[in-house]
Amino acid sequence: MARMNFGGVVEEVVTREEFPLALAQEKLRNEVVAIIGYGPQGHGQSLNLRDNGIPVIVGQRKGGKGWDDAIRDGWVEGKTLFSNIEDVIDRATVIQYLLH
Repeated sequence: MARMNFGGVVEEVVTREEFPLALAQEKLRNEVVAIIGYGPQGHGQSLNLRDNGIPVIVGQRKGGKGWDDAIRDGWVEGKTLFSNIEDVIDRATVIQYLLH
């Protein structure tokens, strides 16, 4: 663990050497991460997970900017993108609630 100072608060954080991407992929290979909301946090976190080989789906209200952004970024309606939040939660084993 590394000790880092965040605005005067010292925290211990896990480093890449201790928990490399390959280990994260192994630990999450049988999980499905649901990202609820495709705003600034949902957008960034879902793409990061997907780009790193973690199974991820997105829940976003249909018809708004977030939905259009998700489609533009390659999420597929009914497969990796869902407008019904309950559907996303039912399919997931890990849920990130990122609505603002």
